[in-house]
Amino acid sequence: MFSDLIEFLDSHKVLILGFGREGRSTYDIIRRHLPEKEIGISDIKQIELDDKHVTLYTGKDYINDSIGEYDVVIKTPGVSLAEYIIPKGVILTCQTDLFLKYSDCVCVGVTGTKGKTTVATLLYNMAKRSGKNAILVGNVRLPALDSLEDKQPDVAIVEMSSRQLEFTTASPHIAVLTNIYHEHIEHHNGFTGYVTAKLNIVRHQTADDYFICNASQSYDGYCSFSEIPSTVIKVASDINGYESVYEAVEQNDYLLGNHNIKNAFLAAAAARRLGISEKDICGAIMDYKGIEHRLEFVGEYEGIKFYNDSIATIPQATICAVEAIEDVETLIFGGMSVGVDLDDFENYLFKKKISNLIGIPDTGRQICTKLANRGYSGNIILAEDMDSAVNKAFALTPRGKSCLMSPAASSYNVYKDYEHKGKHFKNLVKNHVSS
Repeated sequence: MFSDLIEFLDSHKVLILGFGREGRSTYDIIRRHLPEKEIGISDIKQIELDDKHVTLYTGKDYINDSIGEYDVVIKTPGVSLAEYIIPKGVILTCQTDLFLKYSDCVCVGVTGTKGKTTVATLLYNMAKRSGKNAILVGNVRLPALDSLEDKQPDVAIVEMSSRQLEFTTASPHIAVLTNIYHEHIEHHNGFTGYVTAKLNIVRHQTADDYFICNASQSYDGYCSFSEIPSTVIKVASDINGYESVYEAVEQNDYLLGNHNIKNAFLAAAAARRLGISEKDICGAIMDYKGIEHRLEFVGEYEGIKFYNDSIATIPQATICAVEAIEDVETLIFGGMSVGVDLDDFENYLFKKKISNLIGIPDTGRQICTKLANRGYSGNIILAEDMDSAVNKAFALTPRGKSCLMSPAASSYNVYKDYEHKGKHFKNLVKNHVSS
């Protein structure tokens, strides 16, 4: 119950750690229900806030200065505690954790390195189509706790990142794990910490719950299926049992590629646990309109088809995009190196023989240089930035073929995030003027 959450917050000394989107949401909730409660807010950036009941901690030592002064710390996803020791007795939580503990609705959690937004959105559409009072919250959506103040829904689809799961001590009724690859390892002190955080989605389930996962991946060394108390449902690429779902996906150009077939199967498996009919599952799939920055068709310009896949921040996602589009003649890729091994990706590109590889800083240029030294048979362009990359794409891509921008790396070396990168790419394409 929401009233129990407010009682919990009122009975503890609370620190909001990180004052981004979720931190501001948490503050607003506390102030609406506990207007005079003394709280702390801690962030590396300066905070402009006119509230005499708030103690602010800012600057480079904001974590050390604040974390030991409170017994409940509500952490926002952007703050990493990889280098910090949590003081004994401190309850470290987050909005995802609090939502799972204090909401009355049926919760479906969706996580994974890639595909979680697509699966969560498909599942939400299935639930709405079936007539359920459903919400879609978490990660890049509405902060989870914002949905609890009014009448609670029947079903909550909660998209969960590793950063939202790392200190979560509750699990949803239905947990969906799309896949796990090397990403965000710098936030979690390595890959083991990243996988451990992801698996919190299932760690606290009971025998009445469900764990839906990708059958093609093993979690040996991190999780034993025999120790999971819930019912485990492994979803493979085999269409047996998903024939109608497969047919629906095949009719939707927004769900290109084998990875999106798997995403639809995962969403369908969860929807079935919610009692949603096959008719509503397939109807939602056929009506799906895609999500920005995820194999997004930008349009056809000067006879060239352009796709924006800026969410592809790991090599596996870029490979899936190339295979899904099928007629990629130009690939724009590259970004910030975060310690992910790129050798397999380099070998894939060498064998795939895409006609035009345009590498942007940093990793794109590095891989392109290595491929050139190996005698790559296509055109290799070392672009200085996205502007020059798009200009080269217009000059080199044959009419009737596709240009794909899919970074296979983080965007933080130049851009605020993948959305910033994708929007810049789209604007350059749409406003391009041939010389």
